[in-house]
Amino acid sequence: MRIIYLSKRPCRFWTKVWSRNICLSRKMSANSPPGKSDDDGTQDRVVPPIPIPIRDLEVDSIRRFLASKLGFYEPPELTESNVEKVLDEVSLDGVAKWIKNIRCRNIITLAGAGISTSAGIPDFRSPHTGLYHNLQKYNLPEPQAIFEINFFRQNPKPFFTLAKELFPGKFKPTISHYFIRLLHEKGLLLRHYTQNIDTLERGAGIPEEKIVEAHGTFYKSHCLECRKEYSLEFIKDIIFTDQIPICTDCPGIVKPDIVFFGESLPERFQHCLQEDFMKCDMLIILGSSLEVQPFASLIDMVPDWCPRLLINREKAGVKSPLLRLWGLMSEGLTLDGSSIRDIARLGDCDDGCLELADKLGWGDELRALVAREHERLDREGNLAKPHAPVPTANEPIAEHHAVPTEPKQ
Repeated sequence: MRIIYLSKRPCRFWTKVWSRNICLSRKMSANSPPGKSDDDGTQDRVVPPIPIPIRDLEVDSIRRFLASKLGFYEPPELTESNVEKVLDEVSLDGVAKWIKNIRCRNIITLAGAGISTSAGIPDFRSPHTGLYHNLQKYNLPEPQAIFEINFFRQNPKPFFTLAKELFPGKFKPTISHYFIRLLHEKGLLLRHYTQNIDTLERGAGIPEEKIVEAHGTFYKSHCLECRKEYSLEFIKDIIFTDQIPICTDCPGIVKPDIVFFGESLPERFQHCLQEDFMKCDMLIILGSSLEVQPFASLIDMVPDWCPRLLINREKAGVKSPLLRLWGLMSEGLTLDGSSIRDIARLGDCDDGCLELADKLGWGDELRALVAREHERLDREGNLAKPHAPVPTANEPIAEHHAVPTEPKQ
């Protein structure tokens, strides 16, 4: 099974099936051609595979789907009677109190374009300001064609014209990026998953091993034919002279490791999520519409008791009552006030991160960090320069202990 970059799915159930089976995907890099595996042993091998037979996963998914269609299965609602409630109150104050709890030690952040808009990078879908809207001047058959691999192979010029506007080194990390770095410094960040290709997480000082760039990155490039790797500087020097980068070993086009529609997701994405989400004890979703799969279904891979905080301009990833009426399982966030673990802080991501930092007692520290780092970037004049390693807190972090999920007596 090969996981590819998709847009909206009509039914959340199938995205749940995909999320349960992502670990079964072949070892593909972001740009592997169909049917080709490029597992050279250089990827992260820290996380072991889930010890569940492939057949068992597939049969279980099919069984649950058929049972729900026939009306034999209704997923239980999460209540205080069947899962432990870890938030004293379902609010931002409750989240802050939980993060300061000794049991909260493995926070996962999921980020979308919304955390980078204040840096000047256009959102992909916002009306009149989104990237898709701005692409109309390129006379594309449709806006997203610029990110489709088949169109790129035939006509790479529009993408490389646009790439100059998005290229790393033109933008500074935002307050949201530095909030995630602060989670790392406090020893609380298990992993940061991002849909963004702007590399601002790296610029903010979040260590590479903590980052999973689900939709790829500008940071590295590969030849589409022979797979030779190229650096950020190599491709920058070429595209800023309005040329198309060509491999030095063959006639192939050199493409940044951005995942286009129709391409395999990075192998690191598939490896890390196998273990990360079982450990997660706090999920923070920042600036994502949760519309692109399989990234959007990651919110359903955390334990049933795990609190989930959405910081976004509008509600996203919400359960669908209509699908439940059809007898289909509807996964997602419950943001109607009835949840024991889901919270939405609506508004700009930077404002939400500052508010949460204030409630955690980190507000002044976060503001000082942003000011200090932006001053450094202005002084050095090289926004694309890799950040020096950022250590975590000196005190040892207690070993993770899962919160019990047995029904209360």
